[in-house]
Amino acid sequence: MPKAIIEKLLYLSTHRGKWIYAVLLIAVMFCAFQMRLITIDTDPENMLEEAHPARAFHNEVKHTFSMYDAIVVGVIAPEEGQASQAMGIYSPEYLSAIDRVTEHVLNIDGVIARDVMSFSTVDNISQGSSGELVFSWMMAAPPQTDEAARMVEASIKRLPMLYDTLASSSGKAAAIYVPIKDKNESYRIAEDIRQYIQTQSSIAGNQSASDLQWHITGLPVAEDQFGVEMFIQMGIAAPAAGLMIFILLFLFFRNVSLITAPMVVAMATVIITMGALIGMGFTVHIMSSMIAIFLMPIAVVDSVHILSEFSDRYKPGQKADEVITTVVEHLFKPMLFTSLTSSAGFFSLMLTPIPPVQIFGAYIGFGILLAFVITLTFIPAYISRMSDASLIKLQQALHKEEGSDVAPTWLQRSIFRIRQVALNYKGLLLLMFTAVSVVSVWGITQIRINDNPVRWFKADHEIRVADRALNNEFAGTYNAYIVIEDNTETVTAIEMLQSAALPTSLESWKVATANALRSDDKANGLNLLSMQVDDALFGDLNSQEVQALEDLLNEVEQAKTQSKTFQQPQNVALLSDLQAYLSEQPLIGKSQSLSDVIKVVNRELRSGEDKDYTLPETQAAVAQTLLQYQSSHRPQDLWHFVTPDYKKTLVWLQLTSGDNQDMTEVISIVENYFNAHPLPPGLTYNWAGKAYLNVVWQENMVAGMLDSLLSAFIIVFVMMVLLFRSLVFGILAMLPLTITITFIYGAIGIVGKDYDMPIAVLSALTLGLSVDFAIHFLARAKEIFKQTGDVNETLKAMFDEPASAITRNALVIALGFTPLLFAPLVPYITVGVFLASIMFISALVTLLVLPAAMLLLKRWVFKEA
Repeated sequence: MPKAIIEKLLYLSTHRGKWIYAVLLIAVMFCAFQMRLITIDTDPENMLEEAHPARAFHNEVKHTFSMYDAIVVGVIAPEEGQASQAMGIYSPEYLSAIDRVTEHVLNIDGVIARDVMSFSTVDNISQGSSGELVFSWMMAAPPQTDEAARMVEASIKRLPMLYDTLASSSGKAAAIYVPIKDKNESYRIAEDIRQYIQTQSSIAGNQSASDLQWHITGLPVAEDQFGVEMFIQMGIAAPAAGLMIFILLFLFFRNVSLITAPMVVAMATVIITMGALIGMGFTVHIMSSMIAIFLMPIAVVDSVHILSEFSDRYKPGQKADEVITTVVEHLFKPMLFTSLTSSAGFFSLMLTPIPPVQIFGAYIGFGILLAFVITLTFIPAYISRMSDASLIKLQQALHKEEGSDVAPTWLQRSIFRIRQVALNYKGLLLLMFTAVSVVSVWGITQIRINDNPVRWFKADHEIRVADRALNNEFAGTYNAYIVIEDNTETVTAIEMLQSAALPTSLESWKVATANALRSDDKANGLNLLSMQVDDALFGDLNSQEVQALEDLLNEVEQAKTQSKTFQQPQNVALLSDLQAYLSEQPLIGKSQSLSDVIKVVNRELRSGEDKDYTLPETQAAVAQTLLQYQSSHRPQDLWHFVTPDYKKTLVWLQLTSGDNQDMTEVISIVENYFNAHPLPPGLTYNWAGKAYLNVVWQENMVAGMLDSLLSAFIIVFVMMVLLFRSLVFGILAMLPLTITITFIYGAIGIVGKDYDMPIAVLSALTLGLSVDFAIHFLARAKEIFKQTGDVNETLKAMFDEPASAITRNALVIALGFTPLLFAPLVPYITVGVFLASIMFISALVTLLVLPAAMLLLKRWVFKEA
């Protein structure tokens, strides 16, 4: 930016301050008004673009198999103190309580009532007294006797689709699966269920039922509840961070009037940035909810540098507008480049394939540049209008008089000690940081990529408690689906008709039938052709025509049979074999598929004994079992496992862990199985389910973060070389950044902290802010050396005002994030801990490593200064 423009801008700020105030106020009010449109989004699916193949396939599977997101309501019988303890969850009073909760769930708006799974809503499949197949409600009414309750238990144990899913194998717990129309309604529905359960003791009139332990979990609940608590956290953490920054600035400058200016800059930056994000139609995701927390401390960085130098330069009697103009002109270049490098770090996040991270990076980058512009205009306008009395008071608070014996402040004492170490132990320091960096590089190789939305809550949160309790009792509350599909192209009805050897006398019938087939659905073509041929056989035909049509009908029926891939015994058997293998894997609690349905119905159609819990040997027998199942109270359950054309099927996996590492291992287990037992030609498999999607977006995020980090690192290095017009100074500027990033991420790997979404995004902040301190340190060092011409004098002067400003900024940013440590949500705590660590380490590295490196390399460094 040309110097003339800067001078005009500063003149406008110092002489037309009211204009600056008016423009800023209008912008703040307009953007604040946009916040009424806020929409919260915590769905991990949105970490992937809507058109991403994994997400598109997942949604296709949900539609194809009529799958819905579900809330899991679990209930555990008390361990002791009850007479009914021996019966576990199967006591009459407990089953009555479950029935009442189920009845309430069925009447909640937004619940898919027909698909609710509970003791009261599922079928018992058994053999009748005459050997017939009987479908009866598992619990048409709550049992009144222990014997009747035991019958429910015995029936559950005979149905593998329900055992360890609807009732635990320990007999101590039961579950209600609540499918919902809209996952964004899960918190409301879960709260409705919680409130009803709280009234159970008074409704039941039975004290023992009130001793049941009720839990509600499931990924939709965790995600939606996180959104509710995230909204509350946004309203608490940002003001708390602002208060902390205000207190710190007061401790540094001891002047409320003066520190009001940077607080205005911070608040205006946050309001305008968030208002712009919301006003442009973007939802507030877990990442964008942290924008206010990130910007609050970052926005005051330039202000602290200006205030530090202003308080150092200003003397009573001077004109404040002239002093502040000199200060801003002096700091403009390093402030501009620190803002550009910080924003570049965040703008680099737009290279990731994760939409919420892209939005987060874009608006944080915008907010940093906005804070620079507001600082450049508002701070001079504000200080130039301060009264002389306030400015004199500032001097009295910050500067001791000549010859006074006032002791140095703790900040001055700390900086003096750092100077002694940096200048006297330069070789040892560089050796030590080199060793630390080497160990850190090894630590980076130990990083474990892992995330789980349930772990976004603290360990004692009701969601985490429920997750542990229910996954301990049941096969698992996390779902993944292996979808197997037959991609073989089957002959169409029209092709079959055209190739049929029909006499010429049937030509007109053939043309009419072909026209009817063209207007019908392709999938239904064989059925329609079969009906057309059957109808024609009732006409007045000669023997040749009858034979030709009967041959065609046989071909059609054979084609129809062959097209139903997952009615064929060998294909159903491969599902059973896969399940048998999966049952041996400790990470997989249970699997279900079409084969379970067929085996159960086959057993009851034959003897009702376990020896007949097998797959039929013919396709006709398989088809018979499936046809019989469709006469149950819940025929729609069949289509959760197979499509009506029997070309696609799925295997439902229940997992006790939603961690990415565990799901990745499950994917590997299945891949190894299919490598050893290849699917028949034409059959392929793919994955769906929330647990799988979490793995996909985590992998995308890690790859994207690495690309963005490397790109931003190169961009920042080029900017440093251009700023200082020196390759040597460019390399020096990158030292604190490189050491800080290496140390922080090495520490993450060494201590075993999972590399999750918040940790990944912090790389951008590390890159942006770690170089800020180096820019100010090196820029001031070059300037002071030009004045003194002496290396030792230059470095000694660097540990006065410049080091104080750097330390103040590090403390303001680091401590500004400490309110996050008291948040109830783990990602916010993670951000608070690591941001404080990043600021502390980068400031310390800047003040220790840069002076030491500059002394050792003074022959080249100060030659270019």
